[in-house]
Amino acid sequence: MRITKVETIWFEAQPMSEWRKANPKARQALPNNLWVRVHTDTGLTGLGETYYLPRAVAAIVHDVYAPLLIGRDPRDIENHWQNMFALTNFCGVMGAEMRAISAIDVALWDLLGQIAGLPLYTLLGGRSRDGIRIYNTCVGFGKYPDLDAWLGGRAGELAEDLLKQGITAMKVWPFDQFGLGIAGPLDERGQTTVWGTATAAGTRGLGISNQDLKAGVAIVEDIRRAVGDRMQIAIEGHCRWDLPSSVKIARALEPLDVMWLEEIMPPDNVDAFVRLKAETTVPICQSERVFTRFGFRPWIEKGATAIVMMDLSWGGGLTEGRKVAAMADTAMLPFTCHDTIGPVALWAASHLMLNAPNGLIMETVRGYVDGWYDDVVEDRIQITEGRLRLPDRPGLGTRLREDLLLRPNARIEITTEESLKIW
Repeated sequence: MRITKVETIWFEAQPMSEWRKANPKARQALPNNLWVRVHTDTGLTGLGETYYLPRAVAAIVHDVYAPLLIGRDPRDIENHWQNMFALTNFCGVMGAEMRAISAIDVALWDLLGQIAGLPLYTLLGGRSRDGIRIYNTCVGFGKYPDLDAWLGGRAGELAEDLLKQGITAMKVWPFDQFGLGIAGPLDERGQTTVWGTATAAGTRGLGISNQDLKAGVAIVEDIRRAVGDRMQIAIEGHCRWDLPSSVKIARALEPLDVMWLEEIMPPDNVDAFVRLKAETTVPICQSERVFTRFGFRPWIEKGATAIVMMDLSWGGGLTEGRKVAAMADTAMLPFTCHDTIGPVALWAASHLMLNAPNGLIMETVRGYVDGWYDDVVEDRIQITEGRLRLPDRPGLGTRLREDLLLRPNARIEITTEESLKIW
């Protein structure tokens, strides 16, 4: 069995004037993603996905990794990962290079599952549970204007609505609005519009006022008043604050029994998080901006985090994800996967979350699952009463819709054995 070609698919953004006619509030999600398909001489095709800068990642897939893969046996997944990592790590790998590895890796696992006739969770060692509890990251999309709800003073109502669907955990980012944006050098707070929508990115806030702190905490208090302790609340930080501000925010949240405080500072200094963790009883979560087992090692060994969260489509795919989950399990820490990415990433992460003995909870966005994800893959992932389950189907269990590739803004590139002969 040999790999015969490697394919990438991404989409040009529509003009904003055209997009806004049909989608006045939602962002364009599709142009942020890249899909990778690995084809074999048996007719089987594996599917992977990553997020952010798809043109750059596609170039790495075709220019760097495809020559290492084509003609090789797709079943040698560990060796493929090591080869790709070694080549690009020669110049530094933790960016678009790792995103490309991640998408290819998931595609190879999908292929292996199809070859074996088994779901990925079985290949990983079988299920530790038949379903995984989910939480809703409160991004707005389609028929679910969740972001407008909690930012507009209706966080409690949103929590009640989620509970009606059986969802018992939610994530919000109430302090972003008071951090520094990236429009500088002006002292501008909040979010900046990039790529036609507000970005969560910002520089570090050097101090948060008591007034702003109370306004952020009030959003969480509104949820508690409305639904009590029936809803678990995760707080996303988006790396917007320095250490003193982070301590202040964490201590203010302590009486509200939040599920975790996630990436309140940039993950560039592990020791700063060790200090933060020592100053608060709020569980600290380290998440998607840390890549590979090498990146997560100091967080686990130094006790800088209480919850380990990884994005498989950014940080190394399933090959690295299962290793990071095992590292966390060795340290008696729960493991969870990040997802505000795309449908294929969600399917891949869910397989690992069913397998990992320390799997805690799975991130979802209901507006995406019940929205644009349906435009991309043939199957909607099953979520009922706040739990996600996967079918007993080979590989990932889903594939791209073929009509997706017919869209006029689709950009498809294929590297084959013949094209490599030009080199």
